[in-house]
Amino acid sequence: MSVTLYDFTAAPSPRRARILLAEKGIAHETVQVDLAKAEQLGEAYRKINPACTVPALKLEDGTILTENIGIAAWAEEVAPEPRLLGATPAEKGLVFSWNARIEFEGFMPIAEVLRNTSKGMAGRALPGPIDLPQIPELAARGSQRLTRFFDVLNERLQGRDYIAVDSFSLADITALVCIDFAKWVKHEPKPEHTDLLRWHAAVSARPGAKA
Repeated sequence: MSVTLYDFTAAPSPRRARILLAEKGIAHETVQVDLAKAEQLGEAYRKINPACTVPALKLEDGTILTENIGIAAWAEEVAPEPRLLGATPAEKGLVFSWNARIEFEGFMPIAEVLRNTSKGMAGRALPGPIDLPQIPELAARGSQRLTRFFDVLNERLQGRDYIAVDSFSLADITALVCIDFAKWVKHEPKPEHTDLLRWHAAVSARPGAKA
């Protein structure tokens, strides 16, 4: 199998793909797309992903997957073990539900804070090919949402080792990267988030987390 991951090591979204591929044991080539130099907006990369985002995964037949959920669906089919999307219909529902919640309640607020406060992102309030102005009010809202998000995850993890089901899943990958990404906007779990901190330490120690 020869697949290519278009990556930018420092960015959170492609890190999700790297961890997933590592957990699945799927070998791949890597091409770095330097977001700091806006290479994602250049003509060459637009031909690969017109949305101008990373990750993108190019498959052997030339198919290009540009969203983490699509990459996960493909990976689960070509490398069924270990199961990361759930083993039963109910588990699959839980994994996808929690993954969606983490994206909406965690990643989105972080992005709202980062993209609407960073001087380096002035005029680039959303990723992609279109320049959009920053909205400071979204940053304030995002900060409030993020505080609540940590409470939600901590409550969910009481008496549990993993977020969605009783084994490591896509939801844990998404949450791990989300928690680490939150540091970019100076948000971290508080000492009273004992279950969240316990979980974070455990999943951060997995070999795949270092990918």
